[in-house]
Amino acid sequence: MAAPMELSCWGGDWGLPSLHPESLTVMAYAKFSGAPLTVNTINNSWRAPKGDLPVLVSEDIVISQPAKILNFLRKQKYNADYDLSAKQGADTLAYIALLEEKLLPALLHTFWVEAENYSSVTKPWFASRIAFPLRLYLPGKMSREALNRILLTKGGPPLYSLTEVEAQIYRDAKECLNLLSKRLGTSQFFFGDTPTTLDAFVFGFLAPIYKVCFPRVQLQEHLKQLPNLCRFCDDILTCYFRLTVSGHSPAGQDTADANLQKLTQLVNKESNLIEKMDDNLRKSPQHPPRKLTTLKLAAGGEESSPMSRLSP
Repeated sequence: MAAPMELSCWGGDWGLPSLHPESLTVMAYAKFSGAPLTVNTINNSWRAPKGDLPVLVSEDIVISQPAKILNFLRKQKYNADYDLSAKQGADTLAYIALLEEKLLPALLHTFWVEAENYSSVTKPWFASRIAFPLRLYLPGKMSREALNRILLTKGGPPLYSLTEVEAQIYRDAKECLNLLSKRLGTSQFFFGDTPTTLDAFVFGFLAPIYKVCFPRVQLQEHLKQLPNLCRFCDDILTCYFRLTVSGHSPAGQDTADANLQKLTQLVNKESNLIEKMDDNLRKSPQHPPRKLTTLKLAAGGEESSPMSRLSP
């Protein structure tokens, strides 16, 4: 009898089983391969065994990062790529690398750097699922990590200003979406009628862009102009997660929006209180004010591997 396997991951909303791209990728692959995972929503990466999400635990084995988790599932005979040829396997790696190079920076920017999206959706959503006082710190930390990752990979010559970086990452993301749409064509999945690792990664990247209700939606608007990619996400949600493509009922959406607005106000009040306390400390004789360092664009750096972390 196979050892039980438990997956810890961030929770979901807007009709998604998880808002976290890495978690979505692993959850989708498990569905495609038939792996019997027990999913635990812990909504706090500091409670994860390795301080990261998603995390797979099987007896005394603890694995994080999607690529390593998927490799472990394949070794347990849960292989969604069993029927792929060598060329299709190579294409899978190439497209995953394309997703991380071209689409990931714009995904991170949409969630964690775009000021209006972050303050009205991302920050209150994650803060509402993290215990006090960590909710005052963790969302900001995740936002800074996202910005630093974008600048590390995209902030070198000739893109020296943040405005230039933003324009380029969205151009690259739209180009990537166009390539994915052309590759998918009229097929149900990227390699025919059966979902594979590539479908899991594409779904993990696209579904949050497609479903989350942000005030600034330039990437979502472009995605919705590619109906085959939207249908791809809807089919996976409906067939493998038994979720409706609409996400919430109209009444349920109104309630969710009202709750999110209240959470936004609460988090902003708490943040303002912390800022006032910090300001008082800086003005006290025991804590003389110090000159704040300014964030500079990284001129370069080591890029992550094609299957490294997908989000902060």
